[in-house]
Amino acid sequence: MAPPSILCDVEQPAGSAADATTVTAFVCVNCARPSEAPNSGGRSRPIVPRFDWPFSVREVLVPCTGRIQPEHVLKAFESGARLVCAVACQEDNCHYLEGSVRCARRVDYLRAILDEVGLGGERLMLFHLPGTAAEDMALGAGRSVPVCTAEAGDARVVAIRDAVLRALDGLAPTPFDIDVPEAAEDPYQQVDTSDDANED
Repeated sequence: MAPPSILCDVEQPAGSAADATTVTAFVCVNCARPSEAPNSGGRSRPIVPRFDWPFSVREVLVPCTGRIQPEHVLKAFESGARLVCAVACQEDNCHYLEGSVRCARRVDYLRAILDEVGLGGERLMLFHLPGTAAEDMALGAGRSVPVCTAEAGDARVVAIRDAVLRALDGLAPTPFDIDVPEAAEDPYQQVDTSDDANED
């Protein structure tokens, strides 16, 4: 049975920033976890990076960012996100072989759509963390793997968080953030559809 396209949705606690500042982050559950030998007993509970966002962020955990479809991203913007980001494994270390490459292609495609509709492609960001596919396979084959220090991983996570914060500072409000004035009493314009030329 195939894994679900979205594992879980994690709401981060609100911080000091205004509630209007909203980010949706699609995070691969394999992008930053410790390596582990595959076994037939099922997968362990996902370990995702702690970004320690200073404001409320909607984190959507996915088994692979290659499973993110355009409608997921567009729905995030429709739901009020000012910025959407995907955190994927490195392209050469994806558990689903080409999942990170597929995600990068979809991000390029969606940026073009966002530019076309006037939201701006810069509102969609893609980041990479090391991934664990090669390390998991090495452990499964009985080989040792290099140990990554927690400090190195934490530095990459902090860099992602800081890049998102910088991007948010430079973004104008989306059309979804702008209050639309009340509609007129009669929102329908009267149009004369008679064809005077044919009535003669």
